[in-house]
Amino acid sequence: MSFGLPYGVFSRPGEPRRVGVRVDDRVLDLAAALGDEVFAAPSLNPFMALGRTAWRAARRRVEAAVRESTAGDLIPLGEVTPHLPVDVADYVDFYASLDHASALGRILRPGEEPLKPNWRHLPVGYHGRAGTVVVSGTPIRRPCGQRPPSAPGGRPSFGPSLRLDIEAELGFVVGTPTGPGERPGAFEDHVFGVALVNDWSARDIQAWEYVPLGPFLGKSFATSISPWITPLDALEGARVDGPAQDPEPLPYLRRSAPWGLDLTLTVELNGEPVSAPPYRGMYWTPDQMLAHMTVNGARLRTGDLFASGTVSGPDDPGSLIELTRNGAEPLTLANGETRTFLDDGDTVTVHAVTRDGIRLAGVSGTIVPAT
Repeated sequence: MSFGLPYGVFSRPGEPRRVGVRVDDRVLDLAAALGDEVFAAPSLNPFMALGRTAWRAARRRVEAAVRESTAGDLIPLGEVTPHLPVDVADYVDFYASLDHASALGRILRPGEEPLKPNWRHLPVGYHGRAGTVVVSGTPIRRPCGQRPPSAPGGRPSFGPSLRLDIEAELGFVVGTPTGPGERPGAFEDHVFGVALVNDWSARDIQAWEYVPLGPFLGKSFATSISPWITPLDALEGARVDGPAQDPEPLPYLRRSAPWGLDLTLTVELNGEPVSAPPYRGMYWTPDQMLAHMTVNGARLRTGDLFASGTVSGPDDPGSLIELTRNGAEPLTLANGETRTFLDDGDTVTVHAVTRDGIRLAGVSGTIVPAT
């Protein structure tokens, strides 16, 4: 298996940040290897803004440089510090898994229809906080906020979240922008690549605040992203048709190309695999997400990040709220410890691999106590 030559931003002690490409467990300094100043920037944004023709030309040059490189040209991964790979312009999180949406509907609204009437007609989403997107490895501070009353009619309490959770997701990074009111072209002309995302969630804060406007403080405290962005061209072998949709979506949401992706995530809690959610079954595909979030005239900006929402299968959920049935069925780890939600000190890591063996660089974070 290989990493598909993902792009990222790195530094060495005493040196400025710059763009590199990951070659398994080493890094190729692209500014030095290609002699191109666009890769001397401290983020991928200047390169991504050049557009797909430039991305494809650069990939050919990168592949040639990797073939011609020697051991001395490649920097061991352990000698570099990875940084946030893009300056995130806007962040949008979707809710694209039928299995996840159905499971949460049954947990949060027992006795009701799990899906709201709009769910099968549009990819439901919300705007998050771009400023709290952090690179993998950044400690995650347990958030504080209002928690639901302990009894009907009571007052809420304030304090650290007691139901801190994960959401294992796939994120899509926009390169080519659009103007205000301008419809985007083909998905691959605008989206540069993909990265694993963990959209940390405070379920108790979220449960109290989300009616009627949706997630706010329960989501906006931290979203972790992998430091390595896998370009779309590396995922050609993983592309599949998305699941059949009933009812048929409105015309602007109808698929014109296979942008489902056949890859499997692995969720690890303190180094132990606890779930393996399949991405292939996601009901809404990323081309539909892009179409929906721009159909009202909203513009795309270089560095926009939009994520799939929790990736879940019928038996392999991408969140603890599903895995433990909202705490009713604690998860038992190999060392005998149990978890309903995350404890301080817990480390969560998400990996992924495509059906043809391309690995996506992982995303990890460790919970530290609330202040």
